[in-house]
Amino acid sequence: MNTPQKFKFEFVALMASLMSIVALAIDALLPAIPQIGAALGVTNPENNQLLITMIFLGIGFGQLILGPLSDSFGRKPLVYVGFVIFFIASFICVSTKDFEWMIIGRTLQGFGLSTARTISISMVRDEFQGDYMAKIISIIVMFFLLVPVIAPTLGQLLIHFFNWESIFYFNLIFGVLIVLWFWIRQPETLAKEKRIKFSANLYVNGTKEFFKNKEAIAFTLISGFITGSFMVYLSTSQQIFQEQYNLAEMFPYIFASLAISIGVSTFLNSQLVVKYGMTRLAYYACIAYTLISVLYVILFWSGINPSIYILLSFFAMQFFAVGFLFGNLRALAMQPLGHIAGIGAAINGFLSTVLAVPIANYIGSFVQTSVLPLFVGFSVFGLLSLSVFLLIKSKLNVINA
Repeated sequence: MNTPQKFKFEFVALMASLMSIVALAIDALLPAIPQIGAALGVTNPENNQLLITMIFLGIGFGQLILGPLSDSFGRKPLVYVGFVIFFIASFICVSTKDFEWMIIGRTLQGFGLSTARTISISMVRDEFQGDYMAKIISIIVMFFLLVPVIAPTLGQLLIHFFNWESIFYFNLIFGVLIVLWFWIRQPETLAKEKRIKFSANLYVNGTKEFFKNKEAIAFTLISGFITGSFMVYLSTSQQIFQEQYNLAEMFPYIFASLAISIGVSTFLNSQLVVKYGMTRLAYYACIAYTLISVLYVILFWSGINPSIYILLSFFAMQFFAVGFLFGNLRALAMQPLGHIAGIGAAINGFLSTVLAVPIANYIGSFVQTSVLPLFVGFSVFGLLSLSVFLLIKSKLNVINA
């Protein structure tokens, strides 16, 4: 394969922007969760977590349904379809007075945004391969992670000057700008001669091809375990910092500082991955992720929360490890699937998300008066991830190199 391994700044920036609308739709809403729940008559605060987890469920199913179609019809048309669905769903969210319809709207938002998330990865796979692909994905994820740094603060400002509905309107405007940029500046990355003819067997054949590859399955499982445990943090962070630690005013800044931790490690990964390889970096990051969470569980098994400074130190170390996992795990799963990049990215995203959502909902239900259940979740799924790594260790000789 003669794929040119040349850095393309605008391409990377545009792919990061496509992914960033997903992060913005999730993270900007965090400060508004109590207000939305109150406005829609939610009596059980735990139900508010659905505003976060259900958008991930929509992303998972959207990737599975819309992603593979990009292998037949090209990447760009499916991105446009996804954004139309997102725009419609956003209007449902701002117009409803019913919590159930809000959840439907959030799920549809995720369904539409799934194309921006999964097809951006497919387009990277169209253009790059190997450890250089992991480098590009790491850079994209690094820019993508700048959004959680500012999104909660942005959401809080919009609530202060307007109302919680303004967050959805801001997302709409941001989405329109990205679509226009994508339409004007981004060429189609999947040539017509490389497209798979659309048929009723498109999904069946692509799924069979995916499940023939043990490495793709393994790294998809690990991605689901890590994403699921991290999603618990996303869905409970507002409750932890605002209710357990009474830091409502500081929440956006705390959230931003921890996002910076992931961003720094993602940047380091982009600098190191070509030299050391994505497999080795992901393996040692998985070990670190597991050890840090197990250490917290051992030290604070009583369930009494430590001081905010100790908690933030553990979160920062945990998320520093995450920065070496997200991009590398996606790249490792996608590496053998270049010939079916669309459906490969879709199945990878679907399975990892479908694994993640019930994990997040289940563990999140225990995070009421203590942070301990969150770190127990980190520990359990860190150990499961490490176990999968060790099971395929014989195929990954680079770990032992």
